[in-house]
Amino acid sequence: MRRALFALVLAAAGTVGAIALAQSDIFDPVVIAENERQQLREAKEQSVQAMARSAQFEAQALAARSEAERLKKQSAALAARIQSAEADIRAGEARVALVNRRLAIRRARLAEQQKPLLELSATLQQLSRQPPVSVLAQPGSLRDMVHARAVLDATMPIIEHRTAGVRRELAELRTAQQHQAIALKALAASKEQLAERRDTLTRLENEGRLRSRELISSARLEADRALGLGEKARDIVELMDTLETDSAVRAELARLPGPIARPRDPSRASSQPAPPAPVEPELTVGAYRLPVVGRIIAGLGEVNDSGVRSRGITVAAQPGGQVVAPAPGRVSFAGDYRGYGKIIIIDHGGGWTSLITGLIGLSAGVGDVLDAGMPIGRAGSNDSRITIELRRAGRPVDIVAMLG
Repeated sequence: MRRALFALVLAAAGTVGAIALAQSDIFDPVVIAENERQQLREAKEQSVQAMARSAQFEAQALAARSEAERLKKQSAALAARIQSAEADIRAGEARVALVNRRLAIRRARLAEQQKPLLELSATLQQLSRQPPVSVLAQPGSLRDMVHARAVLDATMPIIEHRTAGVRRELAELRTAQQHQAIALKALAASKEQLAERRDTLTRLENEGRLRSRELISSARLEADRALGLGEKARDIVELMDTLETDSAVRAELARLPGPIARPRDPSRASSQPAPPAPVEPELTVGAYRLPVVGRIIAGLGEVNDSGVRSRGITVAAQPGGQVVAPAPGRVSFAGDYRGYGKIIIIDHGGGWTSLITGLIGLSAGVGDVLDAGMPIGRAGSNDSRITIELRRAGRPVDIVAMLG
């Protein structure tokens, strides 16, 4: 009995050291979950920026003079609100991941502290079941009994200390579970809000299509020509080169001076200079934005698993994520293209061109004039990776350096 009690005390003392070590190793989100925290910060920032863009578009819609312009600005405002909801969902998922990680650590610590405590309780219960008469009948001196009593008295503070640690872990576990419930509730609310905003945008886009039916014949001719160019092109780079050449020709024709009005008195006519050609806006640093909310997973020049060097950046978006125009421009191509899914090519003028691939649905067509932030399509539901390439005069440009 004496040896058993000594072994029990030594084991309890060793467990106290283990408990102290475990309690000093408190959950540190900066060390353990830095990736999730960074995603949470980025998602919150994207949500705030999207809501600011939405408010700006709504103000422009109120000030619009024509019905068509009002519809365009309202669509852009709704698309920005959709992206804000998507960013909230991404933030909610990161928050849930952080709470789940905290829960897992708390449960592991609780299990670690409960195991030796249960063993100690079982031993004490076994000792308490023995009647005092049987203890007196066992061989040994009265000194051994006094020593055993002293050992038990020394063990009680250890037991109290360990049970206090378990109680603290249980309280923190309940707090983490409450945080998990709050995070899951916020995530569900964001998903419900996203579905409502998508339905509203779909209704608004259908209304815009009904109002623009009179222009559908010319738009179809231009779209058919673009699709024909896509079939002839050997690859997507050749297609973009052809479209950039067409854009340069179109811009050169637009710069040609128009006819000079005939003067009332030809005898007094003087050589009047031609009206100045319109200057195309230059795509400056800060005027470009990512067309979809998400996390950049590949940058310019990186080599993928197939050994192909990237000419742009790839963003992991939310499934079915809203894609908008990254900058003002005119749609040169919109449709399916071999190996790339649905793609859209936007001519920004001045030799600047954007290629966006990986779309599952398009809400813009060839010939559409877009403002920055107008909806152009949706990301896929399974593979939601969107690739964006920005080119100037046929050369890839680092998008990160152009972002506002």
